[in-house]
Amino acid sequence: MAVGGDAPTIIIKKIKKGGHGGHHGGAWKVAYADFVTAMMALFIVLWLLSASKEVQDAVGGYFRDPRGSSQFVGNNKDGSDFVAVKKQDLRALKEDIVKSIHHMDPQDKLKNHIEITLTEEGLRIELMESEKGTFFELGSVEPTPVLNNLLTVLAGQLGKIPNKISIEGHTDSLPFSQVKAYDNWDLSTDRANAARRMMQLHGIRVDQISQVRGFADQRLRLPSKPTDPSNRRISLIVQYMVQNASEVPLPKEIMKANHPASASK
Repeated sequence: MAVGGDAPTIIIKKIKKGGHGGHHGGAWKVAYADFVTAMMALFIVLWLLSASKEVQDAVGGYFRDPRGSSQFVGNNKDGSDFVAVKKQDLRALKEDIVKSIHHMDPQDKLKNHIEITLTEEGLRIELMESEKGTFFELGSVEPTPVLNNLLTVLAGQLGKIPNKISIEGHTDSLPFSQVKAYDNWDLSTDRANAARRMMQLHGIRVDQISQVRGFADQRLRLPSKPTDPSNRRISLIVQYMVQNASEVPLPKEIMKANHPASASK
């Protein structure tokens, strides 16, 4: 109560509550995050606009089919369209082939004579000779029973797919002189043709073979060891698919690649 008739004094007490301001001051962070996301999207679009047609198609294909079960469609310099099967498909084929070969050769006697790799061309299967001859009789186009059994297995596997197949024959650098006017070019080509005939007898379609080529000793597997027996080989290439059913047109990056080749004798 006021003394001496003075008016009562009013006291206003302000209570500050701390610890909550931080929760209500972060709206700017959301706006900033949206801005950064928009800028990143802009930069990606600008990059895609300046990228090659192949890259644009590949990125678009990923968003259309993130799991990679479809095919990649692109264009070559000559204007033709090609469809390259996803590498995952050929990886699965490689695994199936390895299992089939192991079933045929449970003791893995051919382990050091068969090499299967995934390249830019497709799936490359190399059948490499030993010093005494594993797949062909020495200096001859006569196939061994081992090669006949192996190509029977491979033809059964590859005949089930639509991909084109090219066959290459290779020799080492030792000159072939058993028959006059018959050299490593003839031998490598004849061996590749012999492999083709055997595979067509056991499941490969006539229209599935795109090329049969002999390279003699011009694409050695081991250039530093030109006389090594592994330079003598047959190479089977399961190519990426082409939309117009012709041989797969190789991009310039692949053309520049120097795939070591081998030989057969």
